[in-house]
Amino acid sequence: MTISTNDRLPSATLVRMGEGGPQEVSTDTLVQGRRVVIFAVPGAFTPTCHTAHVPSFIRNKDAILAKGVDEIICVSVNDPFVMKAWGEATGATEAGITLLADATGAFTQALGLAFDAPQAGLMGRSRRYAMLVDDGVVTVLNLEQSPGACEVSAGEGLLAAM
Repeated sequence: MTISTNDRLPSATLVRMGEGGPQEVSTDTLVQGRRVVIFAVPGAFTPTCHTAHVPSFIRNKDAILAKGVDEIICVSVNDPFVMKAWGEATGATEAGITLLADATGAFTQALGLAFDAPQAGLMGRSRRYAMLVDDGVVTVLNLEQSPGACEVSAGEGLLAAM
């Protein structure tokens, strides 16, 4: 079952790189009592994700935060080492966007948003989306129909829906 607006975000464990190495992060902790934006990409360093999706959130960060958002989080089914390198390469880390690894894909699967694209070498990846989560409840969900598209899930698309 695919997550929808007014659904509670599923509990899962994501991973970030900390000073001492990988650190587990609970989705429950991320969203409890907070207003967060979560956007997901099929893969770090993949063309649309790297040149369009992440940059759209960097460009729109201030406007999104001005809407009362506490944190902007990018999730991908990659390992935390890749996510750290990608955050540095895109400027997302410097811009203050949190990059979290869904290393096992469990969060993506719990959302009902996993897909495979064997022709592109992508297996067990996340569909492209952006969501606004208020205290654990999805209030806006912008889901792309094609993994190569970055329109409704871009920073501009989410901002317009907020």
